[in-house]
Amino acid sequence: MYEVSDEIRTTAQPPGPEPSADAWAALLAPRLAQFAAVARSEHVTRAAQQLGMPQPTLSRALARLEADLGVTLFARQGRTVRLTRAGVAFRGAVERALAEVERAAESVRLEADPGSGRVAFGFLHTLGPETVPGLLRTFRADHPRVRFQLVQTWGEAMLERLRAGGLDLCLTSPLPDEPGLVVRRLDEQRLRLVVPAGHRLAGRRRVRLAEVAGDPFVTLEAGYGLRRITDALCEEAGFAPRVAFEGEEAETLRGLVAAGLGVALLPPPAVPRPGVTELDVLGQRAVREIGVAWLDGQDDAPPVAAFKRFLLSRKGRLLPDPRH
Repeated sequence: MYEVSDEIRTTAQPPGPEPSADAWAALLAPRLAQFAAVARSEHVTRAAQQLGMPQPTLSRALARLEADLGVTLFARQGRTVRLTRAGVAFRGAVERALAEVERAAESVRLEADPGSGRVAFGFLHTLGPETVPGLLRTFRADHPRVRFQLVQTWGEAMLERLRAGGLDLCLTSPLPDEPGLVVRRLDEQRLRLVVPAGHRLAGRRRVRLAEVAGDPFVTLEAGYGLRRITDALCEEAGFAPRVAFEGEEAETLRGLVAAGLGVALLPPPAVPRPGVTELDVLGQRAVREIGVAWLDGQDDAPPVAAFKRFLLSRKGRLLPDPRH
C-alpha cells in the first residue's frame, strides 16, 4: 500500500470478482482525476497539493485503484513515481475520458447560459427565404451570442423531430392539435391562385377556385401541410384537384406553373416570379395559419425560453408585409 512518503509498491493486490461494465464506471470514475494528476506530475505529494487533499488519502485511493484493476500502475523511482507499461496504457484512456467529461460539462453550461446557449429551431421551407432570417436578425440584436441549430423541412417530419426531442421549437402549419404538444397561433398567410402568365384568367385580379376545377394542379406531395390545405379548399369549392405534378418545395411549383404545366395555391413569393400571375381567391378563406409548437411540460433552457418569448411577442406580425 501507499505510505506517507511517495513510495509506491510495485506489486498490486490480486483482483477480486470482475465488476460489470456499469459497475466499472461507478468504481473508477471518482479516482480517474486523482490518477491523472499523479501521472502528470509523477509525484504523489505535489499531485495531492494540486488536488487539495491529504497525501495519505491520495496514496490510499491509488492503492485501491490498483487493487481493483489487478495491475500495477506506478513504480517508485527515487522521490518520484513513474508509470508502468499498464499505467501508460491506462493514462491515455483516462485523459480521453476526462477531456470528454470536460467538453460535456462545458457544453451543458453553455446550453444553460442565456447569453450563449443553443436553440434547436425548425421551420417550413416556405418560411426560409424571408421570415426566419428576419426573425433571427431581430432576436440576435439583443442576444448576439445565442447559437441556432436550424432544421428546415416539411410539417410532419418537423413534428416528429419535435416529439423525439430533436427540436426545442418549430414554426408549422396547419396547427397540430394533439396531446403532448403546446401550439400558439402567431399569424396567417394568404394563399393565392398562381396561374401561367398566358392563362385565360391571367387578366383578372380575383377568381373563384371553382373556375379552375378543370385545370391540372401542381401541388406539394401528400402529407405536406400546404397540400392538405389545397385539398380542403378545392373540396369546399366543390371539386377534387386533378394533380399533374407533385413536388417538395413551393418555388419549384411556381416554376412549373410558369412553364404552363398547371395552376397552384401558394403563399406569396419572397420575390416576384416572372411568367406567372397571382390571383386572390374569392368566396373562401384561403389562408394558412402559422404557429409555434413545443413539447408540453418541457423544461426550457434560458436561451430557448428567451426565443420562445420573442416568437410569442411577434403574434400578428410574424410574417413580412407582402406589399413591401
